[in-house]
Amino acid sequence: MPVRSAPGTASIAAPAGGKLCAPSATRNLAALCDLLEQVAPASGTALELASGTGQHVIGYGARLPGLEWQPSEADPSRLSSINAYVAEAALDTLRPAIALDATAPGWAGQIAAVDLIMLSNLLHLISVAETGVLLQEAAAALAPAGRLVIYGPFMRAGALTSTGDQSFHASLQAHDPEIGYKDDFDVLDWAEAAGLTPLRIIEMPANNLALVLEKS
Repeated sequence: MPVRSAPGTASIAAPAGGKLCAPSATRNLAALCDLLEQVAPASGTALELASGTGQHVIGYGARLPGLEWQPSEADPSRLSSINAYVAEAALDTLRPAIALDATAPGWAGQIAAVDLIMLSNLLHLISVAETGVLLQEAAAALAPAGRLVIYGPFMRAGALTSTGDQSFHASLQAHDPEIGYKDDFDVLDWAEAAGLTPLRIIEMPANNLALVLEKS
């Protein structure tokens, strides 16, 4: 599947010394690290899907030293930024980024099984069909009892619960009618169909959710 372009309101990334810097990634990194400290395995291998600028994965590597982190990204323009962050961090637990489209069928067969998959702020930028592929492939890529953690904005039981979410969802659909907020109940149903058992639903700052799923 082709990489979708996101509207300008979806993210902002400005050059910073050879690396890209997204203000939203700076804002939510601490909360995401706190989340992973609660729900991630203490050791093993971890794959970050859609690593974006690379700001998140170096934070994860620093806060969760028992995990070996593999960043990945579909957008070729972001790979150099991720690797610049990884090189600067100089952590033994961070691997160089790999090119991987999380919405493409078959990617799970290209990697070794992992104990944790982390995904943040992607589902609202892809279609329902692409979300289904992502969940199926993530389930296939996880080791037994491995966990998938999904963070981002969601509809709650079919409703957009803030004016900011309503505005953002409308802007996404104006850009591409196939994308936009996914309903939390729908995602949980799709995940269970893929063989993932919901463990926890955690309220996060800025009206976001974290869905913690485990391979059955």
